[in-house]
Amino acid sequence: MDTRSLDRPVAIAVKRNLTTDSPESHTLCPSDIKMSKHVTKTVDDEFRKVADSILHRSQSNSLKVASAPFEIPEYPIEEKEQKTYLERQLRSSFSSSPWMHYNEPEDEANRCWKRAESVPDIDETKSTPDIDLSPMFERISIVNKCGVQGKHFSGIPLKDLEEASKSLVKALTVREKYMMLSQQGFPKIINRCLQSVIDKNDFHMISDGCAACEKKTIKGYLKICSSKFAPDEETHYCSASDITSNDHQCMKGIEDHPIHAPRTDGDPFDCILPNSVNCAFKMVNGVMKVYLDKASMDQDKPFDWTYPDCATFLNDQNIMYTLISDGPLKSFCYQRLSYLSYKYQLHVLLNELKESAAQKEVPHRDFYNIRKVDTHIHASSCMNQKHLLRFIKKQMKVNPDEIVSCGKDGKMMKLKEVIQLVFDSLGINTYDLNVDMLDVHADRNTFHRFDKFNAKYNPIGQSELREIFIKTDNHIGGKYFANVIKEVMSDLEESKYQNAEYRLSIYGRSKQEWEKLAKWAVVNQVHSDNVRWLIQIPRLYDVYRSNKLVSNFQQILENIFEPLFAATNDPKSYPQLHAFLQYVSGFDSVDDESKSEHVVFDADSPFPRNWTNDENPPYNYYLYYMFANMTVLNQFRRERGFNTFVLRPHCGEAGNVTHLVAGYMLSESIAHGLVLRKVPVLQYLYYLAQIGIAMSPLSNNSLFLNYHRNPLPEYFARGLNVSVSTDDPLQFHFTKEPLMEEYSIAAQVWKLSTCDMCEIARNSVLQSGFPHEVKQHWLGPNYTREGVPGNDVSRTNVPDIRVAYRYETLVEELQYICRGLQAGIPESNSNE
Repeated sequence: MDTRSLDRPVAIAVKRNLTTDSPESHTLCPSDIKMSKHVTKTVDDEFRKVADSILHRSQSNSLKVASAPFEIPEYPIEEKEQKTYLERQLRSSFSSSPWMHYNEPEDEANRCWKRAESVPDIDETKSTPDIDLSPMFERISIVNKCGVQGKHFSGIPLKDLEEASKSLVKALTVREKYMMLSQQGFPKIINRCLQSVIDKNDFHMISDGCAACEKKTIKGYLKICSSKFAPDEETHYCSASDITSNDHQCMKGIEDHPIHAPRTDGDPFDCILPNSVNCAFKMVNGVMKVYLDKASMDQDKPFDWTYPDCATFLNDQNIMYTLISDGPLKSFCYQRLSYLSYKYQLHVLLNELKESAAQKEVPHRDFYNIRKVDTHIHASSCMNQKHLLRFIKKQMKVNPDEIVSCGKDGKMMKLKEVIQLVFDSLGINTYDLNVDMLDVHADRNTFHRFDKFNAKYNPIGQSELREIFIKTDNHIGGKYFANVIKEVMSDLEESKYQNAEYRLSIYGRSKQEWEKLAKWAVVNQVHSDNVRWLIQIPRLYDVYRSNKLVSNFQQILENIFEPLFAATNDPKSYPQLHAFLQYVSGFDSVDDESKSEHVVFDADSPFPRNWTNDENPPYNYYLYYMFANMTVLNQFRRERGFNTFVLRPHCGEAGNVTHLVAGYMLSESIAHGLVLRKVPVLQYLYYLAQIGIAMSPLSNNSLFLNYHRNPLPEYFARGLNVSVSTDDPLQFHFTKEPLMEEYSIAAQVWKLSTCDMCEIARNSVLQSGFPHEVKQHWLGPNYTREGVPGNDVSRTNVPDIRVAYRYETLVEELQYICRGLQAGIPESNSNE
């Protein structure tokens, strides 16, 4: 394989050149991140033809209930998947495969682990005695042999195996490039794999990652794998040198990392405001450019903060479209996904009792008191319907004379007057009000009716009540909304181990939205150590355009991102916004994905300033320009020493598979991902790259997919990085602990074990945007390391056996792909 064709960016160690603590520092001297520009090649035309064909079929079939455009009749994967039963496959596998063994391998690299009888409680650990931490469990070993007549042991022709491996490596390289430039998380294990391909070396797990371990101290035991570099490390990207040094870094102890992170004292929004660096910035072709000063802006000399330009993105997108429609690659990925499913079933049959026994040995730790994060929940519906009803009645009783709105005639209206108008129109009184009359809960009428679901946000069907009680920008400054959120936060703090990432809306209608939102949070002290914020951006350009709020798409981008660049440049001029951004993790893109897209994002698409028609831009258009601006913003904020953001959009809930392609390329993690069940190539890539997927089965059950058809248990069995979330407790849940409600229903319906639920909870913490220092307390002080030595079972309650299985399986899949690049060379003995 010609490794030069990978176009893999060089990992760069970025160092801060500006000390924000020094009042004399007024000039920004940024480091440059270089990326080669895309050069048009002949093969690009072929990719473009395939992509155009897919997009054309997508548009023509958008309103039909038919096979998705990425499904080719010669490969009826979805039909085959529906007709396949586990029992029949297992019987055929046992009868036909002479290489299947369940005995323990004898080689040194995979010798049996021995588990200590118990792990001491953290609080009782005064020293670090040597403990044998090697867990005993049954490994599933399959001996690979090359067959005859040019076929691999699995029955795949060697040529197809080699081509599939090249395609998968290319796809992983594409994602690596975008994640590195935007400073989002990328698994170090994948980085090592791609580096081994370039160096033409054998890829293997790290020496202490999962295989035989010598006796280790409890300090060495308390580490956990992660997909991110620690933010306090000087190097921000994964490179080969980083991995070598990181694998041999000193292991951190537990003395300074108790299970509970320290609480915030005093005003959480009280922070140091660095001086301005006097940079200038303006938006060019939909992407913000930053200049040293106004003179540099006049000379058009911006900082060389690289982001993938539109041509590069479209070319990479066309490559991805070509890959997901390639028949042999689809068959290969489907086979690998099936193998992962069956392998997990065998693992459960062999090791379920051992995993349960390992959990019972851990003192004072079970599913109830491990950290779990609701990775996808909207702030406007974070309370349940009974909570909202009680809150409305309480305000009617306590604050009836408070001025809450301005009538159409300009008259100021009290709360009791607004309520009375609503009740009079419905012919009811306060006593009659109940949760059924509130009518905010989803029902069977909302299935595939996103418009009816959105109407459920209006209590009693009245938009006036929504404006008063669940909006941040209203006549009372969002006071009631802040109070009800603080009540929900209080419930989270009382539960101690439950956390959430609430989504707040920025619409892009004006540049004042950010300052109003920050003022709402700071003035009302809306903060909890159990909560972080994500900013959701609705895709509503067509609505704003029809109402003459904006004249082109670039105005929305300017309204969203210009205040962020201004606050980064001069925090003292935006103190509340600067303080609020400390608790913002990233951005989300929201709207009804099932709406058909009448235009496509291709080389003929206009730049945002020229997008002046009434048609809404496609999903990928929104996501690309959000990503490009976030990439430049992250580089600016990194230079200033501020926190950076990630992209975590709603993706794959419904609609076209092209959404998932954009999510794969641009997002650190996604929400929903239901359409992945129909796209084996993308599903396998999401597994290899360990992209986080926040799934909400109860929400999907009411909107798009019946509960028993939800792919969450299948994704989980195959090893995808899934977490459970609530989405909208106001519409879908009944109790004040909606996340536990979600877990309990999933456990009952899909018969999840305690080990399964603890693993999903651990995934949710890793996916979340909580700070690195907090995760060190929740997961262990060295959680960023690979493999079993990083699993602190006394904090996560995930047995070493399960972590070992996941890590070994991922390494084996990566080794399988790496060996596929040299598939024509026979190998007598190798482990898959």
